[in-house]
Amino acid sequence: MPTRNRLAFTLISAAVAATLQAASVASAAEAVVLEEIIVTAQNRAENVQKVPIAINVVGAEEIAESGFTSMNDMGKIAPAVQITNDNSAVRVTVRGVGTNSNDEAQDTSVVVNVDGEYINRPQILSVSMFDLERVEVLRGPQGTLYGRNSTGGAINFITRKPGDKLAVNANATVGNYGARSLDAGIDIPFGGIGALRLSGLYSDHDGYYEHPTRTFGPPNASVTQPATESGSEESTAGRASLRLDPTDALSINLALEYAERDWVNPAVGSIDLNSGGNGPTGPGCNAPGFVRVAPNYANTYCIPQSTNFLETIDRTKPLTQPVYGVGGYTQDSTAFRGRVSYEFSPAATLSYVGGYRTSGQTGTQGLPVIYQTFTFQADAKTHSHELRLNGELGGVTYQVGGFYFKESLDGISGFAIPAPSFLNPSFLSYFGRFVDSNSKSVFGQVEVPLSDTLTLVAGARNTSNERDAIYRNSNPLFGQGLAQKNFDTINASRLLLGSDESKTTGLLGLNYNPNDRTLVYGKVSTGFKGGGFDSVGDYKPESNTAFEAGVKRNFGANGQHFINVGAFSYDYKDLQSSVLLDVSVGGQTFNAGQATIQGFEVELGFNPTSDDALSASFNYVKAEYDEFLGQYAVFCVTAGCPGAGGPANGIGDLDPLAAGIQQPDFAGNSLPYSPKIVVSFSYDHTFNLGAAGSLTAGVNSRYKSSFFTDFFNYNDSEQEALTQSDLNVTYKPQSGIYSVSAFVRNIEDERPLTSGGFTSAGPDDIYNFQFGQPRTYGLRVSFNY
Repeated sequence: MPTRNRLAFTLISAAVAATLQAASVASAAEAVVLEEIIVTAQNRAENVQKVPIAINVVGAEEIAESGFTSMNDMGKIAPAVQITNDNSAVRVTVRGVGTNSNDEAQDTSVVVNVDGEYINRPQILSVSMFDLERVEVLRGPQGTLYGRNSTGGAINFITRKPGDKLAVNANATVGNYGARSLDAGIDIPFGGIGALRLSGLYSDHDGYYEHPTRTFGPPNASVTQPATESGSEESTAGRASLRLDPTDALSINLALEYAERDWVNPAVGSIDLNSGGNGPTGPGCNAPGFVRVAPNYANTYCIPQSTNFLETIDRTKPLTQPVYGVGGYTQDSTAFRGRVSYEFSPAATLSYVGGYRTSGQTGTQGLPVIYQTFTFQADAKTHSHELRLNGELGGVTYQVGGFYFKESLDGISGFAIPAPSFLNPSFLSYFGRFVDSNSKSVFGQVEVPLSDTLTLVAGARNTSNERDAIYRNSNPLFGQGLAQKNFDTINASRLLLGSDESKTTGLLGLNYNPNDRTLVYGKVSTGFKGGGFDSVGDYKPESNTAFEAGVKRNFGANGQHFINVGAFSYDYKDLQSSVLLDVSVGGQTFNAGQATIQGFEVELGFNPTSDDALSASFNYVKAEYDEFLGQYAVFCVTAGCPGAGGPANGIGDLDPLAAGIQQPDFAGNSLPYSPKIVVSFSYDHTFNLGAAGSLTAGVNSRYKSSFFTDFFNYNDSEQEALTQSDLNVTYKPQSGIYSVSAFVRNIEDERPLTSGGFTSAGPDDIYNFQFGQPRTYGLRVSFNY
């Protein structure tokens, strides 16, 4: 057995032993759990402690207390999930696995579903998530049961469904940075046949970052940008949900939803490496922290491997405004989804889940030093369909079904510079991306009891993906202004691209239930994410073989406490990693030959009294590349760069005089957004005030060790270890009709690095930084009738 697998199973054995030892203090005659947390992680309702998956479940009350309104807030309710907000896209990383690209031809590694609707685009994840019943975060490959591309995990958003009684609920919040929000809903029952729920959200806040007035350009052609803010956001959303139960066997749930969002991303803090004292001046890489690469090229190329520019940026002070201003975006999304289920008998239930969604986005973003990006069009149309038959037959629990997904993307964007004159700016690059994708799969899973306490689990899914595209890339459009262009009237190349692949993935595991309070499980599963292409060439599919084992145990007089431990080891092949090396061709994706991710997790929950609740978690992940041949973005020192002697911005062949391609090897580097240690702790205590009601005080704290924001692992792309804590105090009268809460989030006022990286764009060399939200506080009033 390889060393990494021995390490994983050593961790697993230790975790299992520790949990069983803790469980032995509980009597076998203990009562069952008083309150179950029901989830649908395996596409059926069951107690979360009975599910052989590492899973976090967050209920409606905790969602409201955290201020959760979109995927940007995911880290508040699931600390082990890393969220990256890169301009308009939200990217998700779980256990070191994620998609660090906005590429139209690349899919997500972590599956996101809203009531079973499959969400693929990182841009869509930024729209409002509201009126939620719960959120389920599943860690590890879930490809047997979920959609496609579930190499890293799955996140399920379950919206609130119409109730059987007339009911009204509302939450109003005000806070600093001009924050104000209102979400509300009403249930309207139709007797015994069903009900209608109408719900909506409005949310607004000012910018988190200030930018002073800036004037740029010569006196006769200067432009002045007035003082402004970035990080502001205004969201509006609404949903109509219909539930029909015409018979005991037939159930129908339909939802029509619309969301609109206007926002300004936090402007990028940056360092111009060509500015005096920041970068090398030649003849070599003679500035602190710079290292030379590709010595056999005629030009001299450097990388900022160990620079310390990030330390010079005060994240609490105003940031320099981009020359073009900070810009802003508008996004809208309309979705219609439904679920129809018919129970023929306990042995067979047939269900269909489908979703249709259209979305669009336009806007601009000011970038250092003198650049601006334009999104003229980013339209997506998707629909997904799943037909599933499940039930229990002869003691065997089974699921079989098929899944289909189709997506059409139309995107037009430009990267602008103020040349040849500041008053007549130009596009350095202008792109069109028109992509059609579809995915088909069939799947099945069975749970076969081998004895009263032992169950065998086996599953498989065969997935076939196809993707076709037309890529339009223009030459620089100097002096033609910044209006949208017609590709038929400009000098633009036309690339016909495509990819297709098929893969079968599977699951094999054992579940051991020595008693009603204990689950011991072990499994091996495989994950698969389709390949794709960029303007440079194709990249291969990625695959993951995951070994995982764990124990879930309830204990205490009423089963009110729990301890869950688990360990895992992932063997990744052809892991897709993306980087911007050349703005004239767009982002590029490389396949890391191999990567290993190992770790273990411990989760605890205690309710020592009816007025006290304590929970804690510890997550350890070691995520490293074993083999990764990629490219560097480079700083060119030679006079006259860019020019002859080699590429000006991206270096892959380090020694053109030697036979073959000598690419830089990033083996040993950590995967992006993969802190080794994540620890969370929360404690709530309720003070009973008799006839006056109750007062509940709660604290929540999250610690993350340092992590990198790119695969280069440069010093300036590292976020140091940080802690963020929240405090809530809630008063409820005895009637429980309303409540009043005061809260502080991110007490420490930590503003973590959310993205950071070196970009070589034509003659400019820039280190860009983007930061997270500051401390916020406010007051929330809730009403339930």
